[in-house]
Amino acid sequence: MLIANWMTKNVVTITPDRSMMKASKLMKDKGISRVPVVDEKGKILGIVSDRDIKDASPSKATTLDMHELYYLLSEIKIKDIMSKKITTIRSDETVEKAAVLMLEGNFGGLPVVDENDVVIGIITDTDVFKVLVEISGVYEGGTQVCLQISTEAGSLAPILEYLKDNGARIMSVMTRNVPESQGMKDVYIRIRDMEKPEFKRLKAGMNENFEVQFWAIDPVHRVV
Repeated sequence: MLIANWMTKNVVTITPDRSMMKASKLMKDKGISRVPVVDEKGKILGIVSDRDIKDASPSKATTLDMHELYYLLSEIKIKDIMSKKITTIRSDETVEKAAVLMLEGNFGGLPVVDENDVVIGIITDTDVFKVLVEISGVYEGGTQVCLQISTEAGSLAPILEYLKDNGARIMSVMTRNVPESQGMKDVYIRIRDMEKPEFKRLKAGMNENFEVQFWAIDPVHRVV
């Protein structure tokens, strides 16, 4: 799954000479929590987040009056509070790699840059959630069955064949990666809803013939 297919392309950016106050309003108006900081050619210089703005803002217990406070906020520039040590990613890299970088770096978004470090998009933890939701098929409901299978080659084939022979329509298949030396791993298979008698027979047969861990039924999610 490539970044290019999941990133936000019309990314909001800001220049380092803009005031912190304007950046705060921009993020509030756009409903975003981070903004890449770029030069006049769009090349990335840093990133500023709502947390950076919060940390740089005067305490609520400040003794400054409104005029002094307004002046102070207008004088603080993005270049003074932005994070200059940034992690970026390319559009031809994977969403999975982006998820690892965000998880290990404890941040919620990555600027996407081209070969010249020009910002061409952004991918966030919300985008990663969307990937999981869409590839799993959970929006369409169905039933997920978790099974333990061998890490040996071909161990999934009998299960898929059994599902096919019993009229199950597969929506998605996901496995948990483990070292081959571990011997066993979990596989998660989502199937479309079936008539109750057919599903009952399928479930009984699966429980008898395979190492079933659990069954979970999800309702169809209606997007409002």
